[in-house]
Amino acid sequence: MIAVIKNYPLGMLISTKDGVPYVTHIPIIYNEEKGKLVAHIDKYNPQLDSLVNGAEVTVVFKGPDTYISPSIYTTKQLPTWNYIIVHITGTITLIKDQEATEDTLIAMTEFLESPDHKFILDKDNPGMKRSINYIQAFDITITKWDGKFKLSQDKIEQDQENAKQELIKKSGEDTTGFIEEMYS
Repeated sequence: MIAVIKNYPLGMLISTKDGVPYVTHIPIIYNEEKGKLVAHIDKYNPQLDSLVNGAEVTVVFKGPDTYISPSIYTTKQLPTWNYIIVHITGTITLIKDQEATEDTLIAMTEFLESPDHKFILDKDNPGMKRSINYIQAFDITITKWDGKFKLSQDKIEQDQENAKQELIKKSGEDTTGFIEEMYS
């Protein structure tokens, strides 16, 4: 599940307030040292009102997915959909300290720029200094992990391989290593 989060960090943050659901798609990284998710949101996003300390949220990370036609199987099957999804439930801790907020932005940029690091966000970056007051950083303490991996794993070996190749074809060659890892 951590591999899904690392390879597909654009998460869907879901929260509620007074029975109203809020959903925002934002990059969310996994801080291995703390075992927490880390992100930030625009202070003008209406979802922020639901993100108080201790609030429970769900984050959905969507990996590769594709339609699987019965035509790719060697055995008789019905159409289906293969996918890799991770649902994380956790509680919010707002990061109020400006320096800690900057550190989260630097860590996120460093992670997202991997492995080439063509851009490095420095502490004294004037753009970050100008925008820091317009964002709210936060941690999510993970309370529940739920991985949903439908990869034709109930099929015979050749049909699993055919479904894997469909997923690679749909997702692009750059995901081959990740998909191979998920099938092993």
